[in-house]
Amino acid sequence: MDAGQLFGRGIAFPPHVGADGRMAWSEGEENIRQNIEIILRTEERERLNLPEFGGGLRRYLFEPNTVVTRFEIEERIKNALQAWEPRVAVAAVEVEEDARDPQAAIATVHYQLVATRAASQVTLRVQLGG
Repeated sequence: MDAGQLFGRGIAFPPHVGADGRMAWSEGEENIRQNIEIILRTEERERLNLPEFGGGLRRYLFEPNTVVTRFEIEERIKNALQAWEPRVAVAAVEVEEDARDPQAAIATVHYQLVATRAASQVTLRVQLGG
């Protein structure tokens, strides 16, 4: 069984045209990594036919960069991935201050692939405000 059959395939994120002039696709573990990023970067009600989809992290844009805010982001990430990405089991989520930008946080999601138990992680920046 190839990685595409085991983990799935989808249009690459961000969408782009491949070297062959066609839409680029991702598969396997890369497809899962990209899907996690799509979930976390999508706002709730952004998808018309699936309004509850998404991580909704932009809601923290005007929140202070405090321990409480970062804890809320951790919980929101865990809940979104539990709801929308059944191919992974979230092991831990860490949200820390961005050392280079006091109005941002860095979220690191540690997860295991359900099919193989292989461990991996995704890191993304969350813009905060005041």
